Amino acid sequence: MTPDQAHVNRIFLPGTYADGVPYELFRELRAQGSVWWVEEPAVGAWPSGPGYWAVLRHADVKHVLRSPDVFSSHLGATQIRDPGTAADLDFARTMMLNQDPPDHSRLRRIVAGAFTPRTLRELAADIERHAADAVRQVRARGGTDFVRLAADLPVRTLARVMGVPEQDRQLLQDWANRVIGYQDADYADSRTVDPETLTDLGRAALAHRPVGRTAPDGRPVDPRSRAALADMFAYAHALAERPRPGSLLARMREGGLGVAEFETMFFLFAVAGNETVRNGLPGGVHALLSHPEQYRLLVSRPELTASAVEEMLRYWPPVVDFRRTATRDVGMGGRRIRRGDKVVVYHASANRDEAVFPDPDRFDVTRTPNDHVSFGHGPHFCVGAQLARLQMTALLRQVLTELPGLALVPSAAPARLVSNFQNGLKQLPVRWHLRD
Repeated sequence: MTPDQAHVNRIFLPGTYADGVPYELFRELRAQGSVWWVEEPAVGAWPSGPGYWAVLRHADVKHVLRSPDVFSSHLGATQIRDPGTAADLDFARTMMLNQDPPDHSRLRRIVAGAFTPRTLRELAADIERHAADAVRQVRARGGTDFVRLAADLPVRTLARVMGVPEQDRQLLQDWANRVIGYQDADYADSRTVDPETLTDLGRAALAHRPVGRTAPDGRPVDPRSRAALADMFAYAHALAERPRPGSLLARMREGGLGVAEFETMFFLFAVAGNETVRNGLPGGVHALLSHPEQYRLLVSRPELTASAVEEMLRYWPPVVDFRRTATRDVGMGGRRIRRGDKVVVYHASANRDEAVFPDPDRFDVTRTPNDHVSFGHGPHFCVGAQLARLQMTALLRQVLTELPGLALVPSAAPARLVSNFQNGLKQLPVRWHLRD
């Protein structure tokens, strides 16, 4: 039986994801078709939108992602919600994430040098040390919030890559909270930074932080706009006056970026570079501990760590979906998509497609091949994918060896991020055996 429209619309509503990614609904819809029309009702203060085509099957998701001539990242940017104003859209279009070739290729070349195999090898020792430090600090407690345990590693790594002073690294997490968690009341107005711990640059940037999240006309301020992130951009420009040689910031300055391109590039790495690991590792550990037999297998066979990381990424994709806009009329999945229509690919659905993954709802650390799309596909494949894998692998190894008997706390349920875009946890209580 064909589901009614309200049932399909559940995949858009942020509140749906407070209870978990709707995998059963995705499976139900995939069984009847790959492409579905989804309405965008108003959510809180956010107005309704025109609706979009949701793409759910693995093959069609990959087709959309590798076809920027038909499905553009640039026309309407890459979030489901349209930017609030024409100026916000123009600003969003300067971001590498929201570009199509050849402009996207030009921007990607500028920053790609920060993620070469040689650079990653140089970063690996720091990542291993930070991962060991993070676990060592909590080992004697017998339990912790794994989200907090995992949160500092990506910001430390990003600070090193971007050339952000160590004292200011918490700013990266605060900015990411506000952007990624804007649909969640716990994160939308995040203020986790102690000004006394910051550098002079960091304290000066706080003076530029917007006071409210509502525009003069009463509409919500786009969390990805210049106005909403004035403090981040003030910091970026100030730091760029004295970039650390060889850092990503130095490469951005040397690359001839325009002002808006510079700001949105800083934004992209400060936020996206943080959230992949911050979502993927706690979520992956939740999946691992929810399958104790897989945890025991991994402890007994640590050589499976690399494939376990890939399965974590498949089973718990850090990002639920990304948007494109049709550049022309096109048919797909028996549907007629019109020029200008929004087309949203669901990574979370593609990663559970029965046509690609045998027994897709089973978490299996030995799964191979594992053609997940959690890092995207095509020209926008995540430039920092290997760096994310390095961090996840380093912390997972430390956890497996230093926190014996790791388990979820039965009396404390994980707290999920309210978001139809990011697949995150806000809290994940875990415990382990204390050694004599």
